[in-house]
Amino acid sequence: MIFLTGGAGFIGANFVHYWLAQEDEPILVLDALTYAGNLESLAPVAEDPRFTFARVDICDEQAVAALLAQYRPRALLHFAAESHVDRSIRGPAEFLRSNVQGTFALLEVARRYWQELEETERRAFRFLHVSTDEVYGSLEAMDPPFTETTPYAPNSPYSASKAASDHLVRAWHHTYGLPTLTTNCSNNYGPYQFPEKLIPLMIHHALAGRDLPVYGDGQNVRDWLYVEDHCRAIGRVLAAGTPGESYNIGGHNEVRNLEVVETLCRLLDDLSPRPDGQSYARQIRFVSDRPGHDRRYAIDAGKIQRELGWTPLETFGSGLRKTVLWYLEHSDWVEHVTSGDYRQWVDLQYGGRV
Repeated sequence: MIFLTGGAGFIGANFVHYWLAQEDEPILVLDALTYAGNLESLAPVAEDPRFTFARVDICDEQAVAALLAQYRPRALLHFAAESHVDRSIRGPAEFLRSNVQGTFALLEVARRYWQELEETERRAFRFLHVSTDEVYGSLEAMDPPFTETTPYAPNSPYSASKAASDHLVRAWHHTYGLPTLTTNCSNNYGPYQFPEKLIPLMIHHALAGRDLPVYGDGQNVRDWLYVEDHCRAIGRVLAAGTPGESYNIGGHNEVRNLEVVETLCRLLDDLSPRPDGQSYARQIRFVSDRPGHDRRYAIDAGKIQRELGWTPLETFGSGLRKTVLWYLEHSDWVEHVTSGDYRQWVDLQYGGRV
């Protein structure tokens, strides 16, 4: 069995679906079900006998330790995190609690569990920490992409909290010998993503006839990674990664934010046209840039390709089309997660303009 924290969130839920489609090995999901955790994302596998769910806060060391003792997993995959930059700017305390204190608590519980295993189980155990490229800071237009040796330079409360968690994972390997693996991924998109992030937010607002808010001049660049490609990469790192190493995971798709929104509009024009026949691009509105907005991220994923044989399968065009189709076909999921609290937060974040 493997354990997975944050499995009711976006990437975690997609990994659960991926894992159960590829492997016979059981999986136990731990999730505190905060605002972005949604059990509906796991509904398709809820009756699978290989799937178990436990509503647990990763800061609750006693509860996590009890589950480890009961199920004795061979690996712990740590997806759980507060992950939205805008929310971290408005309320950083929860990011420090979840991403720093939570990772520390999980490392300590995992270390004690690992140290008590039999020798063969100790050698096989892995603690896989899922992180972000935002820990590296921002790139200028002509800078080379981030590599695993790029110095950390986080610029937001979110990225600083993830950088701190990365350092803790590194230290627990170096000091205690805990067999850790760290992955740093670029911007994910795909099914089950909470609509506060750019792509699902734009789809949701476009279909609702609301403004499509684009920060600043819309020229900020991100490397976009389809979530199933990310899941395949994590599977490869878990299977064959070297303990103590980190692996950058990117989609080879550097795209400006405005171009992302315009591409989405064209896809929606084709797949779900506006009743008046006009393009959804008419709804684009530029809004004030957020504080400290990083200009460009780019990932060099050469290490994971050379050492583990992983490359992304989706282009940005193919992955984005799959994503739009999924949201069009799952409007009930979107409606359920876009609660009144969510709408109030969007109005607060974008100044009532959307």
